[in-house]
Amino acid sequence: MAFDSLSDKLQNIFKNLRGKGRLTEADVKTALKEVKMALLEADVNFKVVKQFIKSVEERAIGQDVMQSLTPGQMVIKIVNEEMVSLMGSETTEIALKSGNEITVIMMAGLQGAGKTTTTAKLAGKFKSKGRKPLLAACDIYRPAAIEQLRINGEKQGVEVFSMGTNNNPVDIAKAAIQHAKNNNFNVVILDTAGRLHVDEDMMAELQHIKQEIAVDQTILVVDSMTGQDAVNVAATFNEKIGIDGVILTKLDGDTRGGAALSIKAVTGKPILYVGMGEKLSDLEQFYPDRMASRILGMGDVLTLIEKAEAQIDEEQAKKMGEKLKKAEFDFNDFLDYMGQIKNMGGIGSILNMLPGMGLGGQMKNMTVPDDAEDNLRRTEAIIYSMTAKERANPDILNPSRKNRIAKGAGVDISEVNRLVKQFDQMKKMMKQMPGIMKGAKKGRFRLPF
Repeated sequence: MAFDSLSDKLQNIFKNLRGKGRLTEADVKTALKEVKMALLEADVNFKVVKQFIKSVEERAIGQDVMQSLTPGQMVIKIVNEEMVSLMGSETTEIALKSGNEITVIMMAGLQGAGKTTTTAKLAGKFKSKGRKPLLAACDIYRPAAIEQLRINGEKQGVEVFSMGTNNNPVDIAKAAIQHAKNNNFNVVILDTAGRLHVDEDMMAELQHIKQEIAVDQTILVVDSMTGQDAVNVAATFNEKIGIDGVILTKLDGDTRGGAALSIKAVTGKPILYVGMGEKLSDLEQFYPDRMASRILGMGDVLTLIEKAEAQIDEEQAKKMGEKLKKAEFDFNDFLDYMGQIKNMGGIGSILNMLPGMGLGGQMKNMTVPDDAEDNLRRTEAIIYSMTAKERANPDILNPSRKNRIAKGAGVDISEVNRLVKQFDQMKKMMKQMPGIMKGAKKGRFRLPF
């Protein structure tokens, strides 16, 4: 996942700071030099890093910090606050008109950034909030672009307006808006054509659309895996056509993630959403404070709560909670829970949102499978090879029983051992989770500094 390496490095730096009873100015400067290198390695824009370090240093070598009883924690607090400020401080909503007035949103971006998929996900988000969105297929160049939008629209239960590939994008957009007026749609999202790179023809077409149509919001979709190129693309689009915000995709990938820390500072435009996977729920609203917390390895409990509330049946969760309180959680429940975990983005995603459970914490010792579907099938085979007594009483699984289960499931004994270990780790995590979530909801949860 993005920021894993950065998070690990920052946590090691902070660990050293916390270990010092008193800090000298030299201590702070040495630590910030390491922070600077970590940010640059994460592909954060050089000018952004330079200004960020300067702002932190000015505050961190102040008298209040140096004379504090916990100067190391004060420095970490300052880093957190400056990182939130760097990413925009406030969460920015996409501005929609009230009532039945139509809001026209133009989506822009390069090919491969995930623009068409993100466009449909965004429509799904609006629909879930009570809006009636219409998707307009204005990409007449890329093969199967219209069909891709139609399929994605169907997944979200959103209508797609298209006129084929023989009409120009402006006429399609105008017709889509008229269709929206005639059929009581109140959001029209234009899926425009992308290119393999920024070129004059693409910019001219987008400019033409904005000249002919009253576009209310222009949203740029950029691929976080392209690093500094994503920031450069955002700056170019903002200069040429003007953008109102950015959606950053593929932040769940193995990427350095520097774009998330650079875009707002370079373009002045906010990040609106981040793509963390394939599902609709994986298009997450961007909260600068929550992202900073994740980057610094301090978890993101509020987002975890929102994911849980969206994916887990309330009655089922209540029964599960009662079982946990009574320590009655068994392998039958484990199967149900694995399904819920999958819907929330996987075990790794959840652990990264818990304080102290990121790469610098307990997760280092936990194996998270890459292929959740395949792992679930293997898990089911192993559990179904257990007797009813073994499923209900995992503690009785001795080496002899594990060998028999492995043979019955057609897997190596190491896989059975790994499942049992994973089960024990998850059981411990789940026992802690209700208390963590309860505290967060009541406002008692605080970042650990």
